[in-house]
Amino acid sequence: MARAPNYGQERKERERQKAAKKAEKLAAKTAAKKHSTSESKTDAGMKTAQ
Repeated sequence: MARAPNYGQERKERERQKAAKKAEKLAAKTAAKKHSTSESKTDAGMKTAQ
């Protein structure tokens, strides 16, 4: 006889994976934004120095 499914545990696992994926995307977005702002500041500094 098969075991009864544990829907609560399965849902928690899906939500945990979804939260991890969301956090990873947010971290990548933050890093990209930080990189682009520092890059634009560097470009602006080079333009004024010339």
